[in-house]
Amino acid sequence: MSNQVIQALTKRRTQYALGKNVSLSHAEIEAIIKEAMRQSPSSFNSQSSRAVILFGDASKQFWDLTREVLRGLVPAESFAPTDAKMTSFAAGVGTVLFFEDQDTVKALNEKYPYDFGMFSEHSAGMAQLAVWTALAEANIGASLQHYSPIVDEKVQATWNVPASWKLRAQMPFGSNEAGFGEKTFIDDATRFKTFGA
Repeated sequence: MSNQVIQALTKRRTQYALGKNVSLSHAEIEAIIKEAMRQSPSSFNSQSSRAVILFGDASKQFWDLTREVLRGLVPAESFAPTDAKMTSFAAGVGTVLFFEDQDTVKALNEKYPYDFGMFSEHSAGMAQLAVWTALAEANIGASLQHYSPIVDEKVQATWNVPASWKLRAQMPFGSNEAGFGEKTFIDDATRFKTFGA
């Protein structure tokens, strides 16, 4: 298919083998992340999505604190795979922490008779996909992780995150240090219905 958006989405894949071998500067990567989020849609143009962008030691610090929280939850005899996963995430260039601003959601819920909590989650997903796809277009690998709510308090304290920002996902990113396996899809008849065509 020649559609450029579809081609970009096809390039976006989960990458766990991350490294620091990227050609872009931190400032250039930061600009990509910010612009991808700016261009992401949100209901009523609420722009409820927020991000904390961590590079280098700050990114490693996030994965180290996540590791320590998990060490208290995962049985010691089963911890090795979890430990390896944290190491792989910390091996990249950085991490984007994605949040949704609950003050924005609350203000809209008070003004309009809609469920802006649900709409906010839609906005969050679109912002995450936009950033992930934009990074992939820049030949930067990433994956989307979910360690909320177990790390939320430590994140807020460590990076002075406003209390109204609710952590939704974490995206470690860096160079692609491994290839990608074949992506499989369920049958179209199971997934889609078309009428009036």
